[in-house]
Amino acid sequence: MSEPLPRGFTPAEANTPDLYAPVEVGLHGVTKSFSDQVAVAGVDLNVHEGEFFSVLGPSGCGKTTLLRMIAGFADPDSGRIELDGVDMVGVPPHRRDVNTVFQSYALFPHMTVWDNVAYGLRRKRVRGAELRKRVGEHLELVQLSQFAKRRPTQLSGGQQQRVAIARALAAQPRLLLLDEPLGALDAKLRKQMQIELMRIQREVGTTFLYVTHDQEEALVLSHRIAVMNAGRVEQFGYPEEVYERPATRFVAGFIGTSNILDATVSGVDGSWVDLDGAGAQRLRAALPEGRAVRHGEAVSVTVRPEKIHLYDEATQPPTGWCSVHGTVADVVYTGVSTQYVVDVPGGDTLVAFVQNAVRVDDAGAPGQAVRMAWDPAFTVVFEKEVL
Repeated sequence: MSEPLPRGFTPAEANTPDLYAPVEVGLHGVTKSFSDQVAVAGVDLNVHEGEFFSVLGPSGCGKTTLLRMIAGFADPDSGRIELDGVDMVGVPPHRRDVNTVFQSYALFPHMTVWDNVAYGLRRKRVRGAELRKRVGEHLELVQLSQFAKRRPTQLSGGQQQRVAIARALAAQPRLLLLDEPLGALDAKLRKQMQIELMRIQREVGTTFLYVTHDQEEALVLSHRIAVMNAGRVEQFGYPEEVYERPATRFVAGFIGTSNILDATVSGVDGSWVDLDGAGAQRLRAALPEGRAVRHGEAVSVTVRPEKIHLYDEATQPPTGWCSVHGTVADVVYTGVSTQYVVDVPGGDTLVAFVQNAVRVDDAGAPGQAVRMAWDPAFTVVFEKEVL
């Protein structure tokens, strides 16, 4: 069964379809171990032609090992790695029509920017007018034409990264792999380069497979995201799905900030479930599709801090909302918002982010009794895990 195309994803938006022939990537039961350590455990994924797809996870989760196997730098112990349906296991890297951009850039310091971009083309015996044309096009693509005669050491970190991207794309690969390419840049430059990468990918239209540990980066850049943990894919989907409807406790805790509570099912009403949590206070959540729970079952629930409204204790929230009493433990001003840390019955702590455009005059001081409330549609319930 074919998967729906990602939201906001239209292969026809590429401006240079004649230069690139994007590939579909399929991983089927891919495993890889080093000695007795399992790095990748039975991963199944599908990446559409021309998609910007990110693999997100903490250090040691197996994401770079997965990328290296797709590139051909390592072979899986089992499983298939397909490009347009053709199994690439055992095919050497230079025959895969795949290029990789690394965090280290790997530019030649003794060469000019122009010669760095031309290097791979010359190895493929591209010469003369065709060489000049393709180098020129890709320097223009990354907006570095005016720096063609400079050496890498005369460029900023962001400019060096763009040279590495131009060099990788000049060979017109069907798949571009990017291994934490922005990791060495400062925060402001990293955000600028995210915008540049999105623009470049839209213009060339080739398939991008991006590996990162940066949650915000993955959410900003990607048509879809696969979240890895301990060698396995815990969830994959659109960025808003992964953020708003985490499938596991790990995903909820790893992406952004989440309030995670243990609760017990007290009732089921169609697609809604009633829960006792936060010191036996009543909560409510929408059940995810295909998820069933039973009365008395121990589960975990999560709600994002920005979904929570803060009231003084006497104020009644909207009818039907989840409501939890607590005491303000700490208040942190962050500029855009104020973070309220609230102790609730049962020993749990909840965090609320309140936009500073909204005044919360009566709930600002540590020690103040407050009521935290939110729309139950924002409560996510998933299986309780043994930690």
